[in-house]
Amino acid sequence: MQFLLLGMALLAALPAAAQPARYPIVATGQDRCFGQREAIPCPPGPGAFFGQDAQHAGRAAVYRDNADGTVADLITGLTWAAAPSAPVAFAEAERLARESRLGGHDDWRVPSIRELHSLLDFRGSFTGNPATSRPYIDTQVFRFAYGGVLRPAEVPEWSATRAAQRIAGDQEAAFAIGFGDGRVVAHPLLDMAGRARGPNQLPVRLVRGPAYGQNAFEPTPTTVRDHATRLEWQRSDDGVVRSWEAALAHCAGLVLGGQRGWRLPHAKELFSIVEHGRVPAISPVFHLADAAAYAWTSTTTLLAPPASRPRAFGSTGELAVYIAFGPALGRVEQPPGSGRFAWQDVHGAGAQRSDPKTAFPGGFPNGFAPHGIEDIRGHNHVRCVRDLTG
Repeated sequence: MQFLLLGMALLAALPAAAQPARYPIVATGQDRCFGQREAIPCPPGPGAFFGQDAQHAGRAAVYRDNADGTVADLITGLTWAAAPSAPVAFAEAERLARESRLGGHDDWRVPSIRELHSLLDFRGSFTGNPATSRPYIDTQVFRFAYGGVLRPAEVPEWSATRAAQRIAGDQEAAFAIGFGDGRVVAHPLLDMAGRARGPNQLPVRLVRGPAYGQNAFEPTPTTVRDHATRLEWQRSDDGVVRSWEAALAHCAGLVLGGQRGWRLPHAKELFSIVEHGRVPAISPVFHLADAAAYAWTSTTTLLAPPASRPRAFGSTGELAVYIAFGPALGRVEQPPGSGRFAWQDVHGAGAQRSDPKTAFPGGFPNGFAPHGIEDIRGHNHVRCVRDLTG
């Protein structure tokens, strides 16, 4: 016992930088590189499209099927329900967790948005046809079926994380992840078609285990070190909006604090600094040049618009993931049927959506997206990251 206590004391005395990550980020799974539209060979060195998601392996997901309806994540230490529940109202999700005895356990909870995000697998794609699509979750261990409550492509599941502000006019909302399309957006707690129709109902995938998703920031004059994830971040973005290709090049060539080795963060890395209880949705230890910023990630997403819509972009690699630190805007008809549209926060600060890589500022003045009339800015902000060493 004395040796155990001594070892624990020595570990606690180590500087934060020498301790192992307490918030291990699971890799996105993306294993192909992409250009503006198509898959390409991964660039061998600095140049066009160098430094994207597939070129930073990270910690690959490792799951164990417990053969009792649960799945253990051996990277995060979390244990998951293999299957989501039937659709429930957000207010009923916590009761469902309290009453669950799945796998013989009584400590289930509704996952935070960071916990649920750890399950995303960005090898997924939605082609418009479930038969030829691939979910954004590992279906070898988790259960998933297309044909969600809202749209076949989405199949959203509740998290326990509420949106910091009301969305779509004046509706309370909570974040959910669509494992059919890989997006993270806030959904109204009441039915989108009107308050008289009752609560919005989505499935929930229960989780148990240690706390996951807590940062340990150490700011410096130019960077923020996160000793929990073992990542170092650019503290202030430069306020310049760039194309996706230019964003990759900017980070690959950045020298900051005398350090090289910067890159554009992949979707799970950037999501690790999103704080959904704030607007803008980022810790005040970081500086945003624009409080309404959308920020690129190095992750490509494969998603085709419904067949009823014109092909503006498709499922061959034309979209890249971004995070909306400020309101995630969309054009909403107010009142319905009036023909009058106004820009509103439809998905909440901290939403994860995708933009076409070839879009340019002003190219979509009225918005456009596979899921509705969403704000497409064409060029987005950039916040670079590097692996923390030492």
